[in-house]
Amino acid sequence: MQYRRTYIQVDLGAIAANTETLVRAVAPTPHTLAVVKANAYGHGLAPVAKTALAHGADWLGVAIPEEGQALREAGVGAPILVLGAVNATGAEASVRFQLTQTVFDEARVRMLETEAARQGTKAKVHLKIDSGMGRIGVRTEEELQSVLRAIDESPHVQLTGAFTHFADADGETDDYSHRQIERFERLRALLPGGILIHAAASAASLKYPNARYDMVRQGISLYGCPPIPDAPRLIPALSWHTEIAYVKPLSAGECVSYGCTFRAEKDMLVATLPVGYGDGYHRALSGKAKVLIGGTRCPVLGRVCMDQIMVDVTDAPRDQLFLGAPVVLLGSQGDETITADEVASWAGTISYEILLSVTARVPVKYIHDETA
Repeated sequence: MQYRRTYIQVDLGAIAANTETLVRAVAPTPHTLAVVKANAYGHGLAPVAKTALAHGADWLGVAIPEEGQALREAGVGAPILVLGAVNATGAEASVRFQLTQTVFDEARVRMLETEAARQGTKAKVHLKIDSGMGRIGVRTEEELQSVLRAIDESPHVQLTGAFTHFADADGETDDYSHRQIERFERLRALLPGGILIHAAASAASLKYPNARYDMVRQGISLYGCPPIPDAPRLIPALSWHTEIAYVKPLSAGECVSYGCTFRAEKDMLVATLPVGYGDGYHRALSGKAKVLIGGTRCPVLGRVCMDQIMVDVTDAPRDQLFLGAPVVLLGSQGDETITADEVASWAGTISYEILLSVTARVPVKYIHDETA
């Protein structure tokens, strides 16, 4: 049951349109992997996955086997790549739910061989090459050969792909990315033929045609956040809404919120909204962010509280200052838009974290859901 009108809205029509746009942008690349890890960047794991698959993606990417399991239990049969490392119990789940598991050392291969043999099946794997990200992956010819030998010695493990990941594809220069491509190419030459090769995620898929190979991985761009300035037009899929709970006059000299960090320099009108850092509205937004009321940008005053924020509505249309009036924290209202990138700049972070920050007590409403 929901009583307050604080919620996020996810437009699956935007996910569909973005998927189609991105598939066209990288044509004729044979395959597109939709990255749906972390609850599809806060948009909803299964709804986003099914929508992307219906509009041109043919692979899904998750971070952990639990996410792949949830997709299988939701009826998703498409290939799913687990991008992160697993322990022994994770290896068991990857095999049981027919997930393609990333490997980069002998230990992971042995785990998967043990589980696949026990379950009487094959474990499909993609080999990760660390060309410069510095997280997981083989870095040298010796490390690569070691993993390939382990796979050759594991009759229940099948190598079906290999990939890398760029560290600075959205940076100001391309030097580091070009060096990564060169490193990847050197090690790729040692791989057996007939496997799926991929390297480019959102930014790199648009900037480096020579890095598209057999498949690209679309993450942040899928959700409508442009990964580079000259990206094709993408539609933000998530918006965040609340309402006015109270409007009051504030006299010059009076303070707002904890610590009295805001003191009015003149008489003004202040609205209280029922949302705060308990909902994922970052405390770092205190005194920096703006919200939309009646299509007008209204500044957040003082510190963000756990459950409430206060905003300056002195310049907002008077006919929009009623109890229950709609407020947009992220998204569009009238001719104004507040983007995830803009909120991130106020909070000193990135759009990814803003999209993921909304907590479980904020319900999700889906629109344009053709998979329902």
